[in-house]
Amino acid sequence: MEKFKTGVRINDRIELGGDRLVLFAGPCAAESYDLCMETGTHVKALCEKLGIDYVFKASFDKANRTSGNSYRGPSLDEGLEILRRVRKDLGVPVVTDVHESVQCAEVASVVDVLQIPAFLCRQTDLLKAAARTGKPVKIKKGQFMAPADMKYAVDKVRGEGNQNVFLTERGVSFGYNTLVVDMRSLPVMRQFTPVVFDVTHSVQQPGGLGGASGGQRQFAPHLARAAAAAGVDGFFIETHPNPEKALSDGPNMIPLKDMEDFLSMIKAFWDLERRIKKPEIN
Repeated sequence: MEKFKTGVRINDRIELGGDRLVLFAGPCAAESYDLCMETGTHVKALCEKLGIDYVFKASFDKANRTSGNSYRGPSLDEGLEILRRVRKDLGVPVVTDVHESVQCAEVASVVDVLQIPAFLCRQTDLLKAAARTGKPVKIKKGQFMAPADMKYAVDKVRGEGNQNVFLTERGVSFGYNTLVVDMRSLPVMRQFTPVVFDVTHSVQQPGGLGGASGGQRQFAPHLARAAAAAGVDGFFIETHPNPEKALSDGPNMIPLKDMEDFLSMIKAFWDLERRIKKPEIN
């Protein structure tokens, strides 16, 4: 299958779809500045050691939690201040979610990449507002979406004159409380844009704990290797020093202490995939 023609510039140093693997990683929620710095400092050092470009990730608001009583995050103002400080002190780009059109301009003044949550990937006004900021737009494929149909979400962003848009695979709903990753989606979506594989949300069990989401992180290494072998341009991983104490998405996050082995494995498979000659079978 054909591949996208050009990569996506994250900043003046990082290009997704270029010659280097790009990692988007951090805690699910920006629980505190100290947590973000502990996580980001550790992951940044690993990426420098392994030759991976790093973009820090954390959310100021988790607006689609299973229960209305669940922790959502530090709020827009406090969360953006945390992300502003982390971006400055870590010296790396930052990505975070936007959920409403009115948030886009303010969030874009702080972070480098705007992420569109999976449940909102068809929201035209949100996509266009994110595009008009001029920042790269990272769209998560909805659990209900066919891979080929994500082209129309990409077109909504490009229609506003913003070519820096890319997609993230995170599985498709398979019955109740279960996600399954169809690896065919990666080459399908890479026909029109670079693609990131979301390792940890792909092993999530939405609503699986009755009012909260569960997860099966033991399967994360298997899916990550498969995605690297299938061909992706980057990985998205949520990690935490103590996932059991995390305020959101703990069951599917990779423990921070395991990230060196995990990233080393991913990088080895990613490098191997790029060296192997691939036959074109029609």
